[in-house]
Amino acid sequence: MILKVRLKEVLEERGLTQKELSALTGLRENTISELSNNIRQSINVKYIGIIAKKLNITNVNEILYFEEDR
Repeated sequence: MILKVRLKEVLEERGLTQKELSALTGLRENTISELSNNIRQSINVKYIGIIAKKLNITNVNEILYFEEDR
């Protein structure tokens, strides 16, 4: 199983851009883009915490999910 980030969907649901999230969180735009597109090799738990806090996400299932290996 692979851990994936639903950041692109969450941003669309909230009407935010990656650039706006970058400004809110202080994370680099490149980091936000890589998380949104699920191309990061590792997921930094600290980053997920920062994003969740700024987006008022209290349930990790709103932003993370498992996908079966292909």
